[in-house]
Amino acid sequence: MEIERINENTIKFYISYIDIEDRGFEREEIWYDRERSEQLFWQMMDEVNYKEDFNVDGPLWIQVQAMDKGLEITVTKAQLSKNGEQLELLTEDDSIELPHNDEQLDKLLDDKAADQTTNKQEKKRKEDKKEDENLTLMLKFESFEDVIQLSHYFKKDLAGITTKLYAHRNKYYLFIEFSYEMNDEVQENLISQLFEFGEDSNYTTYYLEEYGKVIFEQDVFTAVQSYFSM
Repeated sequence: MEIERINENTIKFYISYIDIEDRGFEREEIWYDRERSEQLFWQMMDEVNYKEDFNVDGPLWIQVQAMDKGLEITVTKAQLSKNGEQLELLTEDDSIELPHNDEQLDKLLDDKAADQTTNKQEKKRKEDKKEDENLTLMLKFESFEDVIQLSHYFKKDLAGITTKLYAHRNKYYLFIEFSYEMNDEVQENLISQLFEFGEDSNYTTYYLEEYGKVIFEQDVFTAVQSYFSM
């Protein structure tokens, strides 16, 4: 998936139909099955957020353009006006105003008003915790032998990380979460060592939970060593 950051509030990304199918979706599903299309969209947004730090907080304006070989999607963060009469979409040059009498916007505004206080509190909490966020990675392995070698390389699950192992389409995926308390240099060294055995994957835990199979829920390195010796 190709990602282009337009500005602070707008991002554009392109995904091919081949990539869509590799993620477990049929081309027809994304047009005729609303639930499946939403699953694909939020999976892509997880990847966008991971790579571009594009956090979704509030309503969005989404434009989808069908291409010969894929989809081009533009996502813009929207801001509610104080009087609740219109929705302003912040763009690179100016704001675009959508009329209040649009049915979808009416529902959006009603929902937004109902939990406005909660969202403000959540936004403040996120800002306060911004420096305390954990880093997560998803590594892909071509064979289980690579997972075994990695597990024995580290000998045991390291302090400050959480691990979970999935299998999907004859590949293996290791989810790793690093504690924000971990020293930056230690974390960078650990990540470089991990990439000696696996490669970065665009799959999210949500996707693998639904379409893959969980092999080990936690302490992956220790669990693998207990079953497979070298």
